[in-house]
Amino acid sequence: MELSDELHRLNAARELSGFKSEPAQMRAAAPGKIGELRLGFSLRDGRSILHDLYRVAPLLVQQALYWDEAMPELPICSIISVGGGILQGDRYKIDITVGEGACAHVTSQGANRVHRMDANYASQHQTVTLESGAYLEYLPEVTILYRDARFISRTDIVVAEDATLLYGEMTLAGRKHHHADERFGFDLLSTAVAVRRPSGRKLFTEKILVGKGDPTVDYPAVMRGYDVFANVLCLTPPPVAARIKERFETNFSGEAPRAISGVCRLPNDAGLMLRAVGVETYDVRREVRRFWRIVREEARGRTLPEEFLWR
Repeated sequence: MELSDELHRLNAARELSGFKSEPAQMRAAAPGKIGELRLGFSLRDGRSILHDLYRVAPLLVQQALYWDEAMPELPICSIISVGGGILQGDRYKIDITVGEGACAHVTSQGANRVHRMDANYASQHQTVTLESGAYLEYLPEVTILYRDARFISRTDIVVAEDATLLYGEMTLAGRKHHHADERFGFDLLSTAVAVRRPSGRKLFTEKILVGKGDPTVDYPAVMRGYDVFANVLCLTPPPVAARIKERFETNFSGEAPRAISGVCRLPNDAGLMLRAVGVETYDVRREVRRFWRIVREEARGRTLPEEFLWR
């Protein structure tokens, strides 16, 4: 299976220049190490359905389910990794399209583990497209970067002006309860998001780049005292964004809070961004869920169901 053009471009990133050696086991991007997933949602007879599904292991989606009691018309897909996590030399490509007036929710089966590496790196490219009036919640579970991991990801988003996308990335900086050297012990984390309109007009681009030994992660205004961080984009029309921002209360307690969160406006009236840091994954997930509930209520007039007990 050939690499996509997008993954080829990722391979040329400058931050990967020191991580090009081949693994002693299976070579990078060998058959079985290139995962591909394509999901297409559309409105048929007044109902949102998963009409297009293409998958190549180790990425897998079986079918869309409708188990959200607060929004029963919402098709929900869980991305399954049959490989048990991301390994050195893995290359993933995910494409999600939501058609005009349709809605969908995409998540993952559990934490996304990026394992230790002694050669090469792992890369992922995502394309998310929302047509007019579409609504998508794309909220994968937390990504855990093991010690010595190297992971690069880029997400290209095309969103219509009257569509709403809630897209979140949550990261745990190592297996903090496993070993003292796990916290920010990964070699490289490079994540980029680029957003544009269907006309081609660029709205903004954001990139996070963290390498091993970067002293800035422990600055007071960055990650000092915290091990989990989340960036959640809400791309939505300005009137909806204004209502969400008015309702969301910044969480910044003065006495050793377990989590800190706040919302800011994105450039070019693209919407809002939630940023949250916390001690544990569940602390940050609580802030993300608080924002998620407000977004759904203001954008779709529906709330969230009760949290599962096992969460």
